[in-house]
Amino acid sequence: MFRFASPVFLALLAVVPLLLLFRARNSKNVSVRTSDLSWLKDSPVTLFLLVSRVLPLIKYCGLVFLIIALARPQWGTKKMNVKTEGINIILALDLSESMAALDFKLDGSIVTRLDAVKSVVKEFIMKRDGDRIGMVVFGSQAFTQLPLTRDYETLSFVLDRLKIGAAGPSTAIGDAIGISLKRLEDIESKSNIIILLTDGKSNSGEISPTAAADIANQRNVKVYTVGVGQKGKAPFLVNDPLFGERYVYQRVDMDHETLKNIAGTTQGEFFAAGDTESLGKIYDIIDSLEKTEVEVKAWAEYDDLYVWFVVAGAVLLGVTVLLSNTRLLRIP
Repeated sequence: MFRFASPVFLALLAVVPLLLLFRARNSKNVSVRTSDLSWLKDSPVTLFLLVSRVLPLIKYCGLVFLIIALARPQWGTKKMNVKTEGINIILALDLSESMAALDFKLDGSIVTRLDAVKSVVKEFIMKRDGDRIGMVVFGSQAFTQLPLTRDYETLSFVLDRLKIGAAGPSTAIGDAIGISLKRLEDIESKSNIIILLTDGKSNSGEISPTAAADIANQRNVKVYTVGVGQKGKAPFLVNDPLFGERYVYQRVDMDHETLKNIAGTTQGEFFAAGDTESLGKIYDIIDSLEKTEVEVKAWAEYDDLYVWFVVAGAVLLGVTVLLSNTRLLRIP
């Protein structure tokens, strides 16, 4: 990182073109060159002209270097110390079989609900700054996929590899909240939230959604609930032994009331996402609601470079003085 410690001195550079202009206007009234020019008698005329014309430029270049030295040029490395409390976020994602419904579009192609969720959640993760994010997945059971971390690249890597049915075919919403609460105990934070995403009705698990929401409320953990997909029948791609792959419409039970109650009990919010666009907007809203302030302290270590400019300027001015008083002596 380059800088000038005293940049105000750079204003003196404006004097240099004025001196050049003054010299040009008075060049006809200057002295006559004499001194010993025998060393140039056998040289081409162009060499004499070159030396006589370049000498003033050398003088002004030396002056420029000395002015830059006054501004104290420095080179250093900027260091930053980021201090942030951050918040803890657990992403609880439904991997039940109903997430295979093909009622979402992504970049013009029909995709499963899970694929649409992956795309939006990945974008949400990369927008966070300084927060710890963990991942819990659930189906018939719930388990930790990744503990709280600030390694967003690893989170995205794990997210890409989630598979439908990996946690069983059913939906255990209460257990998902319970496991998420355990993960939030790992690292203390002033703010803890759970973003629970599901497309089904809780029909499995040891803890009821209501009981889990009450525990979350007692621990001051907000739960944002997202209902994915539209109510009614949704298309699924099935592999029929007789007819091969074909689309079959099946009813998916959704329980928005329970999701609303969970959000209301924990001071969170409920959102319904019927398509990829609305799903993206939901995560944008959550992102704006749960922004954290980051305190940044920065400093830098610099090495002074002015010595080099002083030496260069002194050498150039020394050459000018030397030649002006010897080989290119001027007599008024």
